[in-house]
Amino acid sequence: MGTRDDSDEAYVVGLCDQVLGEVALTQHKFDWLLGDPGANGRQVKLPVDAYWPGHQLVVEYRELQHDQPTPHFDKPDKLTVSGVHRGEQRTLYNARRDTEIPAHGLRLVVIRPADLDADGRGRLRRNQKADLAALRTILARDSDEDRVTDAFRTWLLAQGWTPVDPTDRWTDLEAVRGDERLICEAKGRTSEKGIDADIACGQLLRRMTRQEPQIRYALIVPSSSAKAAARVPAHVRELLRIDLYEVTDDNTVSQLP
Repeated sequence: MGTRDDSDEAYVVGLCDQVLGEVALTQHKFDWLLGDPGANGRQVKLPVDAYWPGHQLVVEYRELQHDQPTPHFDKPDKLTVSGVHRGEQRTLYNARRDTEIPAHGLRLVVIRPADLDADGRGRLRRNQKADLAALRTILARDSDEDRVTDAFRTWLLAQGWTPVDPTDRWTDLEAVRGDERLICEAKGRTSEKGIDADIACGQLLRRMTRQEPQIRYALIVPSSSAKAAARVPAHVRELLRIDLYEVTDDNTVSQLP
């Protein structure tokens, strides 16, 4: 019998690590994600397959037994603390994860064998090239602003920054590194490049409520908006401690002069 380390779940999580640029906390447990109480009234914490704190993302890899009756796993003749057999309890607890994880401000992505290169029994063929391409699409956010924000978050992690809860709830992203703090405003592709860049600068100005020199501000834009964002002269941006970053279509991040 294989171990968790060589399981399809571990393989998928490892590929997600590559896409996200962060190593997951596997089988992570949250204080608020609980199973049903047992005979002694205690509730166990339900694990999630993988959690990336920097991305505030949870991934659940659900193999065929999560969606199809499987007597070997379900043990239909044995009841759980929920009063149902393991197959029904698994469905119940998956529904609880589906509800509670987004309710606590985290993004949940559910991946199934059919989403990747799998055989008819749901076993992955481990075609890394095809699976990585599929996962990049699956993990992508809905809007281009989300894409830009996620790409910059991944870049920050690689540079030793730690994303934190923003001081201002309207801030797109905030991160710390030592005594440094970076407050970020991101924009996606738009037909009004100049207007959106001006709005973003105004949004950063409103967040300049503290004077500590170790606090800097970042304006992050896609390549299509880089020229418009750079209309604010570099010496003015430096006085205001605003750094300008470009995210290309392939999610490469670079700081502009």
